[in-house]
Amino acid sequence: MKKISARLLPTALLALTVGFHTPVVRAEMVTTPEAATQESTDAERAKVQQFLEQATVKERLQAMGVDGVFATERVAALDQQEIHALAQRIDAMPAGGNLTTYEMILVVLIAILVVIIL
Repeated sequence: MKKISARLLPTALLALTVGFHTPVVRAEMVTTPEAATQESTDAERAKVQQFLEQATVKERLQAMGVDGVFATERVAALDQQEIHALAQRIDAMPAGGNLTTYEMILVVLIAILVVIIL
């Protein structure tokens, strides 16, 4: 009898603990535009991150006293509209050569955003 009660008590406690612990599950309906917007925002964020990885941009940011790690963290913290605006500016830039006025504005904008957060 003692062997049965010695095994029964831990088993019962384990069953009660597992039985009362129910995970929180939340389900929501996601519309197609919401899913597409999130996907496009992720793609634009990746585009801005990729732009920051370019050697010329890194050099300009370092010349302005902005560390690349802080710029990357700041880009990760930008909201959807800011990311969209930066991605549009990147798309509008020419595909090579020296930095133009627009590119300098973009670099300065990112530097200002990073400095404001710090």
